[in-house]
Amino acid sequence: MIKNLLFDLGGVIMDIRRENAVDALKQIGLAEADELLGLYEQKGPFMLLEEGKITPVDFRNEIRSRIPHEVSDSEIDNAFLCFLTGIPVSRLRQLEELSASGLNLYLLSNTNPIMWNTRIREEFQKDGKDINHYFKGLITSFEAKMMKPDPEIFRYAAETLGIKPEETLFIDDSQKNLDAAASVGYHTALVPPGTEFIDKITL
Repeated sequence: MIKNLLFDLGGVIMDIRRENAVDALKQIGLAEADELLGLYEQKGPFMLLEEGKITPVDFRNEIRSRIPHEVSDSEIDNAFLCFLTGIPVSRLRQLEELSASGLNLYLLSNTNPIMWNTRIREEFQKDGKDINHYFKGLITSFEAKMMKPDPEIFRYAAETLGIKPEETLFIDDSQKNLDAAASVGYHTALVPPGTEFIDKITL
């Protein structure tokens, strides 16, 4: 019996557009943006930031070292944040409806402190609440110091959140992440591009 829903963020709840960030980063001078910034997995300083292995200050300095002219912290952050295009209020209300039905909602996201502490929190406030209103627990890769699709982050989530994988449906837009979750015992549901998570949840 499914008691818990464990949500991915980007591509499931939050709309994302990788190309926007690649273009914006190239515009400020990061020629290798396309190589470093992936849709599901990052490389170089982007990966290290999501793994919690470097701080935002270290990240910005590393990006700055790869650009042949001066760029400010805000220019770097604003270009990076172009990855996120927003959360429709309708999805926030669907999360509330799922909670009201008696399910426990949790979030597991590969993300970084620059996005997490700005745009992500702002988007969850669009309907007058905050992110903690929608979820009983939150797991971020930069705080866990590990990332999907490492099966270990799914074990960590179960232990930290106090949930049982066999009672939990994990919802993601990456099959690789779903396979990792399934290997630890979670039920899974794929949300392909252009579809809505509410239509993929079958209990």
